[in-house]
Amino acid sequence: MPGLGTIINVAGIILGGLAGLLFGKLIKPRMQDTMTCACGVCVIFLGIAGAMEKMLTAGESGALSSGGTMMVIASIVVGALVGELLNIEAGLERFGGWLKKVTHSDGDGGFVDGFVNASLTVCIGAMAVVGAIQDGILGDHSTLAAKAVLDLIIVMIMTAGKGKGCIFSAIPVAVFQGVITALSFLIEPIMTEAALANLSLVGSILIFCVGVNLVWGKKIKVANFLPAIVFAVVCAYLPWF
Repeated sequence: MPGLGTIINVAGIILGGLAGLLFGKLIKPRMQDTMTCACGVCVIFLGIAGAMEKMLTAGESGALSSGGTMMVIASIVVGALVGELLNIEAGLERFGGWLKKVTHSDGDGGFVDGFVNASLTVCIGAMAVVGAIQDGILGDHSTLAAKAVLDLIIVMIMTAGKGKGCIFSAIPVAVFQGVITALSFLIEPIMTEAALANLSLVGSILIFCVGVNLVWGKKIKVANFLPAIVFAVVCAYLPWF
């Protein structure tokens, strides 16, 4: 059944969010702040690990060499410029504000930040794209099922520290992965091995930026960097990268 993987993923996010919400009520605000920082540190290292995996290669002598630097610079700079012109971050925040209003969460000061940070963490990455394509073409939901487990844990921890806004990250995940599944036959030929590697590398760097915001407060408009993922895929087809 095409789309089952996204349904499983969304269910995992909701279950993780509900568990985090219950857990968050049992701890004091001071401990919630510590949990948010702890989650941020974990997200930072997830981003670093993903980026280093794609950038570093071992030669025959065992010496490490790096690659993809120019692609990263071009993708993120151009992507950030386009994202700033479109002001994606403001749109995501407006949607979070609307969710806050319709769910009667006006007293939850961290609702919008929790929604934005959680949405970016669980949407960005090669697993979402590859899993959604596999789901649409092969009916194979194993990748998204594995992602559901990871997202459950991440959203549970984030919800405990940032509140119930994190639970609603299930909405952009459903839309993003659902659209890719629906268009999988068109997208699959484009996602070559090189394109997926670029997407994973740039996506990991954006995940790192989400972690920075969790630890030190909002310093980077990560949503405005999202077009960088598209440019990373485009770079795979350009001979000078």
